[in-house]
This record gives sequence, C-alpha cells and structure tokens, in this order.
Amino acid sequence: MGILSWILLGLIAGALAKFIMPGKDPGGCLITILIGIAGGVIGGFLGTFIGLGKIQSFDLGGILIATAGAILLLIVYRFVRK
Repeated sequence: MGILSWILLGLIAGALAKFIMPGKDPGGCLITILIGIAGGVIGGFLGTFIGLGKIQSFDLGGILIATAGAILLLIVYRFVRK
C-alpha cells in the first residue's frame, strides 16, 4: 500500500477507535491519524503473528485489524498517561 493509503486507513482506524473509546485525549486530528497508523502497524503485526492475516489492502479486514490495533494503542496510551 502507498503512504496515502496508510494515512487514509490510519484516519479511519483512529476515528473508529475514538468512536468506540470516547474520552478526553490530548491532540486532535493529527494525533488520531498517528494513533490509527501506529495501531494499523501493531494490529498488522499481531494479526500476522496469531494467524489472522496481513494488512495488504484497503478492505474490511484491514480496517478491522487496524482499528483493533488502534484501540489497543489507545488503551496503553491512556494507561501510561495516568
């Protein structure tokens, strides 16, 4: 996937993670995108590790794996922040 696809996937995954886990987090759209991109990388790594597959394309499976990674990253971020 190209960098624009990663940014778009990160935006969607970060927005879904914030929708699922609302709360007061610092940062705005940029932090949401960064959490989504990092969550996509983490979700892709963990998904490959446990056998769910890779994030190779912009599809529903990739969005779900990236969103799960973004939620995991958001939980860790909130835990470390406190």
